[in-house]
Amino acid sequence: MILDRIVNQTTIEAHRFDLRPLRRSDEGLLNLYASDRRVAEATRSIPHPLPPGATEAFIARSQSDARDEDVWVLDGTKSGLSEVLGVVGLKRMDRNQSEIGYWIAPALWNSGFASEAVRAMIDANPQGIETLFASVFQENARSARVLTNAGFEYIGDAEAFSVARGATVPTWTYLRKLG
Repeated sequence: MILDRIVNQTTIEAHRFDLRPLRRSDEGLLNLYASDRRVAEATRSIPHPLPPGATEAFIARSQSDARDEDVWVLDGTKSGLSEVLGVVGLKRMDRNQSEIGYWIAPALWNSGFASEAVRAMIDANPQGIETLFASVFQENARSARVLTNAGFEYIGDAEAFSVARGATVPTWTYLRKLG
């Protein structure tokens, strides 16, 4: 029997959910949501269709001591909701900077969960960074609004490759100074 690895990563309390490290028991719901084309196409890294083992590998990477990204699941059990509402991650960069990324289960879109998760990450600043970056695909105005409402400033246009789309997609890039 393989048990969940204890990850050196704090749990962060938000109003309606807790942000906690991923566990192996999250695999089913993560797989369900990440398999949704709408979720995959809103990210750079989730393939569509989702290949077998991809979610298991994602969880293993998130639990690795050598990881370059800390990943939290939005766990809604304290509010009587599902154990997995979405995911938020902080990918380490150089010069005391990180990039935030997130996705929410489609049934919960437009419910404020993404905004609450981003604000909780900013308030907790679990990596002790000075600068936080983010980028969104330009057709995703709702995700851009999440960032601007959390105090991010637009700094320019760019492009990023979307694995699910198999194409380069125009993005908006944002920055938020912390502390």
